[in-house]
Amino acid sequence: MGTDATSLFDRLRSGDRAALARAITLIESTRPDEQDAARTLVQRCLPHSGASVRIGITGIPGVGKSTLIDTLGLQLIEGGHRLAVLAVDPSSARSGGSILGDKTRMERLSVHPSAFVRPSPTGGTLGGVARRTRETIVLCEAAGHDRIVVETVGVGQSELAVDRMTDLNLLLMLGGAGDELQGIKRGIMEAADLIAITKTDGGNEARNERAAADLRRAIALLPPRDNGQRPAVHLVSAVSGRGIAALAAALEEAAARDAAAGHTAARRREQDRWWMHSAVQEALVQALYGDERMQAAIRTAEQAVLAGEQSPFDAADGLLRLFRTVSAPRP
Repeated sequence: MGTDATSLFDRLRSGDRAALARAITLIESTRPDEQDAARTLVQRCLPHSGASVRIGITGIPGVGKSTLIDTLGLQLIEGGHRLAVLAVDPSSARSGGSILGDKTRMERLSVHPSAFVRPSPTGGTLGGVARRTRETIVLCEAAGHDRIVVETVGVGQSELAVDRMTDLNLLLMLGGAGDELQGIKRGIMEAADLIAITKTDGGNEARNERAAADLRRAIALLPPRDNGQRPAVHLVSAVSGRGIAALAAALEEAAARDAAAGHTAARRREQDRWWMHSAVQEALVQALYGDERMQAAIRTAEQAVLAGEQSPFDAADGLLRLFRTVSAPRP
């Protein structure tokens, strides 16, 4: 490990927030000269990770994820915890840029000494989570944060990737938006451990209570999670504080229940297996697109497809055959 990475690890372990931020920047880097240091840094952190409760929070845009996390996070901190929030911001499909505005919407958490808020762009990654969110969780745990919140971008069923890195999933919904029944078809609803109907204030109370009743009846038709549980429905308001303490308590109770029953450990083992395969796939894609010979072949194949001379599938088959040839060890 290089001197800089060694210093980062030591400072990170001592609780240096700037070092944690720099360490995350390092593992998010795509520069080849930094990737070895990033991998070694994660390996150094792994023995000091795993002791947190990892919570995924998702919901459609406008449901109030960031505002609720700001309030809920303070509640968790009042319970004696150190909180890290990984707020994943959608990247533009055209420019690759992202707004990274979540941190500005978490005004209290952003300045709290027991909280660390890190907005990261998805970089076009499917699943609503950033490319290195999994490794970032490890760094935050090694830095002493025992409650990790992953706020996803709210893009729909591809959001299920967050289920591969958290212990509990909290789904936020709007009362009266039709989600009570529309969301019941397979997908994110079945990955929820708790559901909170937000913005239960300002005259919305009766509407949200009706929505909660409809939702509870619909949830009874869903198969339970692997732990045998179905999600409870909470009514909350980040503005008035209604239901926030009860929601925090429910998260803590669910985490303790699953840990005691062995579900959390089993879940994390399965997640590790999934991430191994994901890492292999990512490495293969990088190797394919990073090879100069493949880059030339890809450009040629693209022109053939654009000209209608070859189908996309035949072109892909040809590229994969070539990749097997160029990547084979030489005698």
